[in-house]
Amino acid sequence: MSYRTDMTEMTFLSLDFAVADHDVWRSRLLDGHDGFRYLVTPNVDHVVRLSRDPAIAPAYQAATWRMCDSRILERLAKMRGMALKTYPGASLVRDLLEDPRSRDLTIAIVGPDTAHFDILCQRFTGHRFIHVEAPFMAPGAPEWEATLHATEAAQADLILLCLSFPKQEYFAHDLQQRGHARGTALCVGASIDFLTGHQARAPEWVQRAGMEWAFRLLSNPRRLWKRYLIDGPKVFALYLADGRR
Repeated sequence: MSYRTDMTEMTFLSLDFAVADHDVWRSRLLDGHDGFRYLVTPNVDHVVRLSRDPAIAPAYQAATWRMCDSRILERLAKMRGMALKTYPGASLVRDLLEDPRSRDLTIAIVGPDTAHFDILCQRFTGHRFIHVEAPFMAPGAPEWEATLHATEAAQADLILLCLSFPKQEYFAHDLQQRGHARGTALCVGASIDFLTGHQARAPEWVQRAGMEWAFRLLSNPRRLWKRYLIDGPKVFALYLADGRR
């Protein structure tokens, strides 16, 4: 995969990361595009799950870009002399929608319920949003096929996939393989939830300290304790094994 000089590629923990400054990302993602492309946002949870479930890898590797979403990964990479230039998905989506250039685009929002989609429309007036509902569904199910068709029919310039990992990556890969969609799809999980107030985001100083994971854990310990206290620390073993290789 080739990039202009404003974007480089670095391999870390067996993933090829696309690395660029934030303004470069915004320009790249808001540029017009005739075909279909998609972005995934690796974080610690993704890296750990990819290491134990090879079935996820094809959808991840087929992405046009893998952009670092984790300050933990960024700091581990820095110890190897690599600057991954983290751009959290929630910050990326906020910045894209606040960029005046996004008002000229048709933007499909796949996943949020109607109430939260309406809140998003109220916050970002003047945008051309299309809501694609995504009921509880599994790949290959009738609901999955219907949602693929609805997304393709939108013919959006920008597609925000808010379906959770790895469902959204499978969905983007299916769109790519089918060949009917156009535009740029972003696998951005709960990003819309933060913009609509459905979930609270950590203060900026907590984010800069690399402790957003702790804020989220304390906000919803019942759902997230295993991810952050059991699974997440496995990334350090992966880091050491990667160093030995």
